[in-house]
Amino acid sequence: MDVSINGKTAFAATGGREFDPARPPVVLIHGAGFDHSAWALHSRYFAHHGHSVLAPDLPGHGRSAGPPLRSIAEMADWIAALLDTTRAAKAQLIGHSMGSLIALETSARHPAKVSALIMIGTAAAMSVGPELLKAAEADDQAAIDMVAIWGLGFGAGIGGSLAPGLWMHGGAQRLLQACAPGVLFADLNACNSYADALAAAAKIMVPTKLILGERDMMTPAKAGKALAAAIANARTVVLEGAGHMLMAERPDELLAAMTGP
Repeated sequence: MDVSINGKTAFAATGGREFDPARPPVVLIHGAGFDHSAWALHSRYFAHHGHSVLAPDLPGHGRSAGPPLRSIAEMADWIAALLDTTRAAKAQLIGHSMGSLIALETSARHPAKVSALIMIGTAAAMSVGPELLKAAEADDQAAIDMVAIWGLGFGAGIGGSLAPGLWMHGGAQRLLQACAPGVLFADLNACNSYADALAAAAKIMVPTKLILGERDMMTPAKAGKALAAAIANARTVVLEGAGHMLMAERPDELLAAMTGP
């Protein structure tokens, strides 16, 4: 569905069912350079199991008008504005990678709007190497290649897709190639610049779960566990052998971890 946020058109997928603010809302926040399509399976599951779903394209991504926002704090305030615009009550926030930082910061800045928090492929510091930042700033294909190679786990390189005929590396590259110029750099730079995760973590009072990939090269599980230790009563689930892009690599295991105790 299309909504207007801060005077600009934004798109949010609703999982195949009309958004109804009376049902418990779930907001699914994508990572750097991606869009709502990363949540194709999971948005549909929640929408058909008692929830209303918002899987937004962040500004400048997918079908949402730009420009991209430049900081995690700005993106967090934008998520809060999305909840206000759709008249959603307290929402469960689920974020992957950059989206996990946005969910964390939203929970800290707007606690009255959040009922629970799930952070996937996350860490307190998401530093980005200078070579990747430089390539992204130049809109160089090398940046897309680096994100796909580092983001996907070992199984993706040997035909590990659960969907017959799909190629995980190629799919990730095509999606990143669809970004408007400057979007991937803006996202990566926002992650690299964000230094408030531990301060935000100390403010979190809602049920929180971190879902990590054992072989994640972008946000190593060790770093995710360190962030979990800073959040009161946070629970951590580690998916054995998985990399960073868990929605593509381990969709069923991820869904079980998201919906389980």
